[in-house]
Amino acid sequence: MLRCLAALLLALLPAAPALAQACDTFSGLPTPRFVTLKSSDAVGRTGPSRDHPAQWRYQRAGLPMLIVAETPLWRRVEDPGGEQVWMLHSLLSGRRAVYAREAADLHARADDEASLIARIEPGAILWLERCRTGWCRLSADGRRGWARADAFWGVYADEAGASAALEGAQDPCYRSLPEPAPLAAQAPGGAAGPAR
Repeated sequence: MLRCLAALLLALLPAAPALAQACDTFSGLPTPRFVTLKSSDAVGRTGPSRDHPAQWRYQRAGLPMLIVAETPLWRRVEDPGGEQVWMLHSLLSGRRAVYAREAADLHARADDEASLIARIEPGAILWLERCRTGWCRLSADGRRGWARADAFWGVYADEAGASAALEGAQDPCYRSLPEPAPLAAQAPGGAAGPAR
């Protein structure tokens, strides 16, 4: 019996690496993917180097961002307003959060009839725990509950209840941009945009 179990385990070992297949990106993670800002003072630049001028200064730790491209040290991210900038990967965290696009209710269960825990104002940022069937479990300021996923930016289509069959199956790994050429000429001035 013990020999049969050992033989079965050895037979399964070659298949294990296929289950943990990494994406063909610099980080090995899929793009696009949601992340959050680690700091309450993060600069987004026009290109992937410190020589590129600042484009935006973000002043909200936890703000969700969508990584759309990568280089070894830099990530091209999109903010909830649709602006795209380049940031050092060290400014970003893999912890997920959502940004309220509209007012929403936080319920005790994933049900509109469940007890109301809190009302969420537009522009609020909440930590994302998980989503299912169009609802997400969120937390902020010591409160935790469920809210409809479609009220938030930072939720993937399948988490919001969209069907993969309707949207077409997509490869979970998207190819990153190639390493960019060095900046040819630094733009004079390079003032940062408004704080977000």
